[in-house]
Amino acid sequence: MSATVLLAAAATADPAGTPTGGAESVSTGVAVKRDPLDSATSTSVLHVTEIERFGARSIDDLLRIVPGLRADASSGEGNGTLTVRGLPAASSGAKFIQVQEDGLPVLEFSDIFGVGGADLVRTDLTLSQVEVIRGGSASTFASNSPGGVINFISKTGEVQGGAVALSSGLDYHSTRADVTYGGPIGAGLRFQAGGFFRQGQGPRRTAYDAQKGGQVRFNLTRELSGGYVRLYGKYLNDRTPFYDVVPFFYGGTDARPRLGQIRGFDVLHDALASRYLRDVRLLDRRNAIIAADLADGQHLRQRTIGVEAQFDVAGWTVQERLRYSGLSGSLTVPFDSAYSEVNDGVDQITGIFAGSLGGRGVYAAGPRAGQTVLSSRSQPVNGNGLSAAVVMLHLPIHSYDDVTNELRVSRVFGLGGGELTVTGGVYAARQTIDRDTFWVTIITDLNGHGRTVPLDVVAANGTPVTEGGVLSYTNGFDPGLRRSVQIDNAVNAPFASLNYHLGRVSVGGSLRYDDGSARGRTWGVDGAGWVPQATVDVDRDGSLSSPETRVGTTDLQASRPVDYHYHYLSYSTGVTYRVAEPLALFARYSRGARTPADRLLFHRELAADGGLRDRRAAVNAVRQAEAGAKYRAESVSLNVTGFWAATSDDNYDPIRDRPIRRDYSAKGIEFEGLVRLGIAALRGGATYTDATIKRDYLQPGFDGHAPRAQPRLIFQAAPEIDLTHVAFGATFVGATKSFAQDENKLVIPAAVTTNAFVEFRPTEHLRMIVNANNLFDTVALSGLDTPSEPGKDSQGVEGTPLIGARPLTGRTISATLRLDF
Repeated sequence: MSATVLLAAAATADPAGTPTGGAESVSTGVAVKRDPLDSATSTSVLHVTEIERFGARSIDDLLRIVPGLRADASSGEGNGTLTVRGLPAASSGAKFIQVQEDGLPVLEFSDIFGVGGADLVRTDLTLSQVEVIRGGSASTFASNSPGGVINFISKTGEVQGGAVALSSGLDYHSTRADVTYGGPIGAGLRFQAGGFFRQGQGPRRTAYDAQKGGQVRFNLTRELSGGYVRLYGKYLNDRTPFYDVVPFFYGGTDARPRLGQIRGFDVLHDALASRYLRDVRLLDRRNAIIAADLADGQHLRQRTIGVEAQFDVAGWTVQERLRYSGLSGSLTVPFDSAYSEVNDGVDQITGIFAGSLGGRGVYAAGPRAGQTVLSSRSQPVNGNGLSAAVVMLHLPIHSYDDVTNELRVSRVFGLGGGELTVTGGVYAARQTIDRDTFWVTIITDLNGHGRTVPLDVVAANGTPVTEGGVLSYTNGFDPGLRRSVQIDNAVNAPFASLNYHLGRVSVGGSLRYDDGSARGRTWGVDGAGWVPQATVDVDRDGSLSSPETRVGTTDLQASRPVDYHYHYLSYSTGVTYRVAEPLALFARYSRGARTPADRLLFHRELAADGGLRDRRAAVNAVRQAEAGAKYRAESVSLNVTGFWAATSDDNYDPIRDRPIRRDYSAKGIEFEGLVRLGIAALRGGATYTDATIKRDYLQPGFDGHAPRAQPRLIFQAAPEIDLTHVAFGATFVGATKSFAQDENKLVIPAAVTTNAFVEFRPTEHLRMIVNANNLFDTVALSGLDTPSEPGKDSQGVEGTPLIGARPLTGRTISATLRLDF
């Protein structure tokens, strides 16, 4: 299990921030705040200074520096994959981790298709710190989070002051303005308010503003005798780009692949999005013709209002948290792509849709619109000679609204010369999932700098096969993926814990009972409500083109009900022995669980009445054990922890359109530490994980294999020098090789990425930070979309050796000027 990161000694105090307490106390995943050395948990704390200097371009990118976490930041700021301790990441999102803001979940389920919990969080100047707890009591102090909890904690106005910051990309087009202010305002009142706005192309080149938006946050606290009442709110309206798989030329073998970059298209700095690929038409849930704009990317609108109160009643501390979050928006992105040499692509398309090989490609937009695409081995178009069949996903989010309430009471009793902490509470949440998934398949060339254009394919007899580049108004690889979901999820969970502290020993245990249900309806799941190959005049020109005979529609009268119930018991127990003031030993055993939420709907587990054919599919249990040592001195903190975990996972892989039902196990060891010697400091961590698919119930051939994209070793190292007016340093994040897919054939190569920063402080209140993300333009892959090296075509002839990969974005350098007042 990941060990505790104790960074407070290294953190520079934020002039406008709230004192964090750092290692002296943590509040996430425990009954009451306590020193981590007296807690049998594994916790990391990230402070604003580390966050600013690291220069992360997304939350998933930021979490790569937390030992024990495996974060995929290749897709941009949304739809990443996040997991911990070798627990499986069979699909996108963070299934076994709950992402919180100020102690309550951002979404009840962090892997809802289209939006994960991390997608709704933005770091700005209102942030105080980030607490990350892995395993242990996360199973019993939060629902649906047996792997861990990531809690983003806000400043609350304890310190009078504010800050303003202006940021700009130096080698990419994006600008941002941040502001915050807070402090006491008299009569026991204090406040904090702030937010940010940004606009620009983003880290990769699209030739339009793919980033646009921001957020505003506030909180108002009234101090009471023995407690407080806090009102807070947040408004997020932000648009971010999504980066899909990109092609590489393939060479080598499965064990030693050699991936070459594409001429005319920089796989680390370009995107499939383009100024010429903006507007797409399709049919909505009610089969009305609508238009979607690719520039919207992941466009989220969240309105949050909450209240938090704490007070003493007859010796008991009572804490109440209530929050409503209204979430809507859309995801309009290139979701899946297939690549080929442009002439081969024309032959494949005409062979399938025109019944004969041969034809030509024609530019459907851009400066060469109407011209024939000319490409040969000696003069390949765009320098690469490639075309792509790009499946565009338009996912309208009608409502992902979430209401959460937690009431908790606790008290410390003197008992036998020690202290007994008693805690009990009840948690209730309601999560709506109301969305659609619509598709359009478009043929394009492949060009950098946002110049990719749609291509029309014309058969040899002159018959157009596409129109405006559109091949079909559905998913050309799997037309059955047109689906709509409209369900309400309910979770109710009483919980309780006891912790006894006597001298050097602390012993604790906790229980949680989750009772949940899901009710609603779906269209398109298991074929219900899907009408294949409908004919619709999508462009309303009075005639039917070839792609207008391949239109995805929905039969509204053929919905399928969802009506199932589940329940499970979680427990956790641990012991800590304080060997000496700076040294503690701990051990913990836990059992938690998670329900698959909307992923279960595509698992072929629903019966005709909406119930489950197998009730076990609704509860994915996680058993965990960990033991370790924590050492903390004035200039050194060192932690080492061994861990073991076993889990079941019912999931759905949208990339390969297949259900997943497996048992996994993982074991390993993690080291983490900080050393500070005068002006120099070194933080580092390393996690060795041996993870295995113990049993695959749907594909037994995977038994005993390693899970996809799970390296044996992940490590971080962050040296820095801090002088009077300047500081500089770097962060190295690396991973050993892993397998591209569960077949365990094709290997993802090992890689190490480097982030670097330099900070100038000419005065006490003025700072300038320049940071570089992926400084050396390293090709670091989070995944490969094929289980093995590219094979031969249907005629047994070697084709163009292309492979789809998901690389981290290449080098981006930004500068931030910050004034504290």
